[in-house]
Amino acid sequence: MNIKSLLLGSAAALAAVSGAQAADAIVAAEPEPMEYVRVCDAFGTGYFYIPGTETCLKIGGYVRFEVGFGEDVYDGGAGTDDWDSYARAQLDFTAKSDTELGTLTSVASVRFDYGDDTVWTSNANDVYINEAYIQLGGFKVGRYFNWWDANDLPGELDNLGSNRLNSIAYIYTGEAFTAGVQVDELSLVTGQEVGVEAVVQAALGPAKLEVLGSWDFGAEEGAVRAIGSVAVGPGTFYLSGVYSTGDNAYYGSENGGGEATVAVAYAFKATDKLEIIPEAQYIWNTQVAGDGEFFGDDAWGAGVTVNYEIVENFNAKVAVNYQEVGDDDSVQGIVRLQRDF
Repeated sequence: MNIKSLLLGSAAALAAVSGAQAADAIVAAEPEPMEYVRVCDAFGTGYFYIPGTETCLKIGGYVRFEVGFGEDVYDGGAGTDDWDSYARAQLDFTAKSDTELGTLTSVASVRFDYGDDTVWTSNANDVYINEAYIQLGGFKVGRYFNWWDANDLPGELDNLGSNRLNSIAYIYTGEAFTAGVQVDELSLVTGQEVGVEAVVQAALGPAKLEVLGSWDFGAEEGAVRAIGSVAVGPGTFYLSGVYSTGDNAYYGSENGGGEATVAVAYAFKATDKLEIIPEAQYIWNTQVAGDGEFFGDDAWGAGVTVNYEIVENFNAKVAVNYQEVGDDDSVQGIVRLQRDF
């Protein structure tokens, strides 16, 4: 075999091998484009776009541990001690998007509670809906803090009404003026009945005023409440009054109310981290459950709440209150640690 024949044979072999490799070659597929989470700043901080949509989502909540002291501090009824504790985890999901009819909002808030001998937990783990509502523009439907529940004084003493109901509302919101009307289902309070609420809120410089009125059609009774606040010195002064025509779902035996009450508080901002809130309240003719007439003893109380920011989003609260109803008096309080996120 001469050199020419050897070279020709080698070239042919290389060509065959190269052809076989070309036939078996694997072509790598191009990676699919990834859609990263984008920040949504249209509705404030903490929102991000749900991938593939124009809906903005915010996830938040808190974890709380609290110890209460005093006789029946959590109103747990028979078997309660002079101190009890409970733990809570709350998860809040808020979704918002712009539409041709205004901002579409939905809120889902769930609470997980555990504590012995407390009114919330009944000696077991308890999971329940805190809020679940939909709002489009000014229209709002679902379960949420109504005006009696959402707005009160900043301390831990006052009793100015409390309800969280299934409701339908329309709310007009202006720059310094807000007005709303709401229909409530009162099945869990006064049977298969309904109630109605109307509120007017105004802000004038350092002063704010809210006037709220409600009527319970089942009880055929109603209540009116006013809350005002004004910035004074290093803090804010609060004054509130309630008048109730009789036992009703908004202010009566279900929430410890009476015929009339007045409450005052001053939220003193001692430092950037420390807030001190002295508070006092007087209630005329406390309501006794099961009767539509006011005939209970007068009641009054005074207390102080201290809020302290340990670090950002981690706060401590200590409150001590003295209350007297007729000839009975008691001292109650709480110590709370809460981490918000």
